[in-house]
Amino acid sequence: MVDSMIGTAPRDWDEACDAVSDAYFPHTLTPLSRHAASGVGVCTAELGPLRIAHIRWGADVAVESEHPGGYGVNIPLSGELESVFAGSHVLSTEGVATVCPPDITTRITRWSADCEIVGVRMDRQYLDREMEKVLGRPGLHLPDQVDLRGDDGARWLKFVRSLSDQILGPVGVLHNELVAAQLSGAVVTAFVLAAMPESEDAVRHARPRIVKRVLDEMHDDPARVWTAAEMAEVAGVSVRRLQEGFRQYVGRSPSECLLDIRLERVHADLVDADDSTTVTDVAVRWGFTHTGRFASSFRRKYGVLPSEVLRS
Repeated sequence: MVDSMIGTAPRDWDEACDAVSDAYFPHTLTPLSRHAASGVGVCTAELGPLRIAHIRWGADVAVESEHPGGYGVNIPLSGELESVFAGSHVLSTEGVATVCPPDITTRITRWSADCEIVGVRMDRQYLDREMEKVLGRPGLHLPDQVDLRGDDGARWLKFVRSLSDQILGPVGVLHNELVAAQLSGAVVTAFVLAAMPESEDAVRHARPRIVKRVLDEMHDDPARVWTAAEMAEVAGVSVRRLQEGFRQYVGRSPSECLLDIRLERVHADLVDADDSTTVTDVAVRWGFTHTGRFASSFRRKYGVLPSEVLRS
């Protein structure tokens, strides 16, 4: 993961344009006023096939980009963003995302001086593949605009902002490639569900054999970096239908079932451990990446800390 930002004010608009191009997407920039480039700010964080950027220009500008190889999801945190692409005219304000398609010219005709965005760059092939897994149907297309002010959308945006803050901080668990793969899948799945809600008529109960198929796979390989989309792919249904099936036939979500399986494996290994074994070694072996949350979950299930089981 590579973090980059403008540490000092750029000398001119060319320098500002280069910095934002490196951080997000290559583009051409046209200032719409006589303001200097001193108000420009950009920082970016990579998470596997995703890139999360915070960008402000500090002046009215126009931007043109083809978004090569990836979708650009631009969410204003303030101000206005007016865009034109593929015959569509989209005006987005705070909490409403413009979804710029890959490899198609998008003209942001006005990026207002008070507009700061969170931009999420998603690799085209990765997003298309994950979208097919999540919704269980190939060939679907994202809408031009997504309102993130509802419950699902607001939670997704809060999640993305939290991740970018953590990635830009000191090197830690989020910089681990396995964790990045799991989190990028979670980001994409949550966005697809927020962007493309299914109608009630389209939601059918998953049959018990579908649930059993996923549970069998989890038991066979609980340490695998499971995402909701991958579980749905194993089941051959959409994420929503899989979740509905688990609620109906198991009474818990797929992720709760996976957690329980992993905890059972950890407990068994700790009981049989030798003197050279550590709790962290066992936890990581079975797919846990956050030791604090792991210890809390273990204690809720078994009534003791994992270290107590190891010592005994």
